[in-house]
Amino acid sequence: MYILPFVVAAFAEIAGCFSFWVWWRLGKSPLWLLPGFVSLIAFAWLLALAPTDAAGRAYAAYGGIYIAASLLWLWLAEGVRPDRWDVVGAAICVAGASVILFAPRSV
Repeated sequence: MYILPFVVAAFAEIAGCFSFWVWWRLGKSPLWLLPGFVSLIAFAWLLALAPTDAAGRAYAAYGGIYIAASLLWLWLAEGVRPDRWDVVGAAICVAGASVILFAPRSV
């Protein structure tokens, strides 16, 4: 449950940005932007719910989770299977995010 806001925020951000990509790069209807805007608002709200004491720390930890979620999106939504280097890179990023999130802190 601790990382759930990060994971859901990542997919909300990716979906919002993807809607812009579809409109701009693939020449689809501007109506694609409407759910994108809603997704980006949801992203910001969800990231604000992150269980950490500082916004910068939340954004830093989120980065690793976002990278892994982006590769999952690449595979599931775009049909491009991540290669081993993608997976290794994402694993390194998630490890870094885990250090940021779960490190014992004296507050």
